[in-house]
Amino acid sequence: MVYKRRKYHYGDTHLKKKWRTKRRTKDLDQIDEDLQPQNADKLLNQAPDLDKPGGAQFYCIHCARYFVNDQALQDHFRTKVHKRRLKALELEPYTIEESERAAGQGNFHLPQKRKIETQPPKETIADSEEEEISPKKAKTK
Repeated sequence: MVYKRRKYHYGDTHLKKKWRTKRRTKDLDQIDEDLQPQNADKLLNQAPDLDKPGGAQFYCIHCARYFVNDQALQDHFRTKVHKRRLKALELEPYTIEESERAAGQGNFHLPQKRKIETQPPKETIADSEEEEISPKKAKTK
């Protein structure tokens, strides 16, 4: 008998988009908007949502991911994936003005580097808020 080659991937073009977008996360410019202080506070202190992992209480702003518990979040902070994302966020996001300057309408400036640090644990945030509140209470007494 003659060996017949089977073409398993013939006609799967309708699946390619599904495969590409299955694990899609936020782009760097969207994450940069989330890093703004007013947006970061909302994301770190979300109301419990049972449809999301961990009830939406353990969220990494830089990677735009939810985690089941605090230990999983702390373990994530030590991974290569998180460190790569921090490195990628060091450059300022690409803007429309920058594209116009690169096209010859103005002077081109290299994007500036900035220092990005991992978000502090929730306990640290809660402790600092209590310290800020307690001196005010002491002064009022």
